[in-house]
Amino acid sequence: MDAIRVPSSGSAAQRIEAELRRAIITLALPPGSRLSEAEIAEQQGVSRQPVREALIGLARARFVDILPQRGTVVVRISVKKMMEARFVREAIETAVARRAAEAFDPSARARIDDVLDLQANAAAREDHETFQRYDEMFHATLAEGASCPLAWQAISDIKAHMDRACHLTLAGSMAPLVDQHRAIVTAIDARSPDGAAEAMRLHLCEILRMLPRVEAEHPELFE
Repeated sequence: MDAIRVPSSGSAAQRIEAELRRAIITLALPPGSRLSEAEIAEQQGVSRQPVREALIGLARARFVDILPQRGTVVVRISVKKMMEARFVREAIETAVARRAAEAFDPSARARIDDVLDLQANAAAREDHETFQRYDEMFHATLAEGASCPLAWQAISDIKAHMDRACHLTLAGSMAPLVDQHRAIVTAIDARSPDGAAEAMRLHLCEILRMLPRVEAEHPELFE
């Protein structure tokens, strides 16, 4: 296993969990990868305890299975979990979009265009990791501007089960996703709660359109 880079902030367990989580979502650690507690501890110059805590956190979020006598394995992508996550995310984020259209904080609105421009630039460069970072920033800023930042926090864990499959769909599809974000903002600016909710719903349904193709192309990654 390649060395895992650990960020500089937070406890050792939190840092290791965050980096492993990122590697799993971006498929740098694909489904089926075995994670060695001892190897990770040695790479990071830490005891095995924080690594154990990190792996327990990932198991709680259902990214890995800890198998007695067999070690820790990255789980395969579950279409069932993805559909459950998408259902919950749609319920929350369409409500956020509707509320944003009714009243949106001006300072958050001022940041949205910059976020979308940066995301569009990342799409033009085919920079998947940066694109996804600005994607999350867009949705988090919407929730903040609608005065319900907890909404984004509430779905940050469950959406990760969609993110691995979404990562597979990004090639050639990033620019349309930015256009969908702009359509959501246009409806918010027009003070159209129904329009904003529908634009968000259509955006979140994109994965449904792409899923059959990526599942057929990468059957080894799915349950």
